[in-house]
Amino acid sequence: MLRAFLVDDEELALERLSRLVLETGRVEIAGASTNPVQGVALIDSLRPDLLFLDIEMPELNGFQMLARLTAEPLVVFTTAYDQYALDAFGVNSIDYLLKPVEAAQLERVLNKIDRLREGLDPRPDLRQLLDRLAQTPYPTRVASRTGEAIEFVDLARITHFFASDKLTYAATPQKSYPVEHTIQELEQKLDPRKWVRVHRSALVNTAFVQELHPWFAGRAIVRLRDEHRTEITVARDRLKTLRERLAI
Repeated sequence: MLRAFLVDDEELALERLSRLVLETGRVEIAGASTNPVQGVALIDSLRPDLLFLDIEMPELNGFQMLARLTAEPLVVFTTAYDQYALDAFGVNSIDYLLKPVEAAQLERVLNKIDRLREGLDPRPDLRQLLDRLAQTPYPTRVASRTGEAIEFVDLARITHFFASDKLTYAATPQKSYPVEHTIQELEQKLDPRKWVRVHRSALVNTAFVQELHPWFAGRAIVRLRDEHRTEITVARDRLKTLRERLAI
């Protein structure tokens, strides 16, 4: 029986996937984690055969987490972005599950895993995939200048960018950092699959979106998953794009 490890920063998604995996009767769950940093150490220690791995996670995304592993399990990504998965993995590469995961999807993936283990299909090369992803033109951090000092802030830590008093700031759970780019420039530079401009003064990291509420005049309120439960207005003409990025 396959030994699997599951990683997803959303507790409910992890519970759903765990239940579906156990119901197949084909996989034993060796461990699970909602924290990708802690997950790296656990995976390297437990050496599972199979890893179910979320892509969009704060602090470390799925690809960054893989790059830190010394273990090389078979990997099945979980994602809400169909085109994202297809573009990243290519045809006949690593398989993936679309959220919300369904039993039929999972059976299809497990059947493919069986073929890989029996040598009927070629085993995907994780390192080759990571090398290809490393060539992406999108940045992974942003510079913040204070006086003569420059500090680099990982984009995975940033919940949103906002403009205030003619300056732009990168907001993290700890503090906000001034950056030299405008919101419009950041919108053009950053990965559009992860960042959405919700109005003229704010750009949101979709990995931190906790709730979306309708508001008057066709607008909405997005609440972020941070210590302050930050609320940001979504302009009417930006709402459709945000909903598409959130797969709703």
